[in-house]
Amino acid sequence: MRAFAKSLPAPVRDPVHSDVPEVHGAELASLYCGPRRAGDFYDFFRVSPNRVLFGLLDAAGGRKDTRDILSAAQHTFQTVGSELFARRDINAADAMMQLCLQLNQVILKAADGVHSCPAFAGCYDETLGVVCYFNAGHTPGLLRDHAGIIELPATGLPLGLFSHMISDASMVAVQPGAILLLASRGLIEGKRKAEEFGLQRVKEVLQQSKAARAKEVCVSVLDQLQQFMRTAPTHDDVTTLSLFRNSQEHHLGPH
Repeated sequence: MRAFAKSLPAPVRDPVHSDVPEVHGAELASLYCGPRRAGDFYDFFRVSPNRVLFGLLDAAGGRKDTRDILSAAQHTFQTVGSELFARRDINAADAMMQLCLQLNQVILKAADGVHSCPAFAGCYDETLGVVCYFNAGHTPGLLRDHAGIIELPATGLPLGLFSHMISDASMVAVQPGAILLLASRGLIEGKRKAEEFGLQRVKEVLQQSKAARAKEVCVSVLDQLQQFMRTAPTHDDVTTLSLFRNSQEHHLGPH
């Protein structure tokens, strides 16, 4: 498989979140609290007639320290991701691992050395109703369906640590009515006195949520965090990203 990073110079700019793509039979949304202070960044965009790519990155450090890193990572995520997943006959797991490798290399280059950047990236196949993903040292993704909630734990180390590091890719089915939620570390580590909000509370909010839209899921989690902290979070970036598959099943043929 060809390497892309060397031929794709990234412009130095503040990364700009893409418009939310229309997803056949599902919805994507992302929300965050307050002004951006640290290294959270999300993105999502269509890469083929039946696939949508999404990701949440959490580069260590303040916004000033991570600006160039996130800009380079977004450029690679969009250009390399689009090329890898555009073909009809791809092996999704191989493409996802190649994307992980290219992101890792460009983060190391942009940082001019080691710079930890946990990341979760997934590609949703609308025809199959599955997500192929890697979790490079990020907080676990949470998938809620009729059977309960399962965690999508780390499949490798954070990006930006080792030059030839690569995370494994996994596949998970998103059943009709299911919700996939990603939460940044800042949300998990939100504190009231010495007590953290924690992943377990996120799971409880997700399990109890009656939300029927992707954005509503994000809102409910952020609301519960602020109620727990009794103040707006200022300790770190706090970001959520959700994929909600409609409960009504539709046949998804070629688009």
